[in-house]
Amino acid sequence: MTSSRDIRRCALQALYQFDAGNADDLAQVRESLEASPGDQQAHERGFDLAVLAWEFRAEADGSVADLTPDWPTARQPVVDRNLLRLAYYEVTHGGVPPKVAINEAVELAKEYSTDRSATFINGVLDRLFRERLST
Repeated sequence: MTSSRDIRRCALQALYQFDAGNADDLAQVRESLEASPGDQQAHERGFDLAVLAWEFRAEADGSVADLTPDWPTARQPVVDRNLLRLAYYEVTHGGVPPKVAINEAVELAKEYSTDRSATFINGVLDRLFRERLST
């Protein structure tokens, strides 16, 4: 059975690779996901989710930049900025409830990023979606 967490893990791995400069070699990125947690369906769905989130990265980065003037996107850890992009895409274009996207991003940050990342991501996404939903 495919879990949503495994799909997001695969999406994060693909986004990380895109961010590292492998966005032009989608076949290589797709192939690398075969070693990721989850089944084949999780790998495929994670890859597709990453491609969509990557397409909207400028929109996500712009929205986050307003809330993090001291931490521009380029200064954020790669995992953090891609978790922010993923959650942003899921809520604004994927129909995922903000609480779900925030919780998933925070849990993945605890698993894959720095000690401070979960708190940073939670604060940014909470504020972003609260402000966005109130307008």
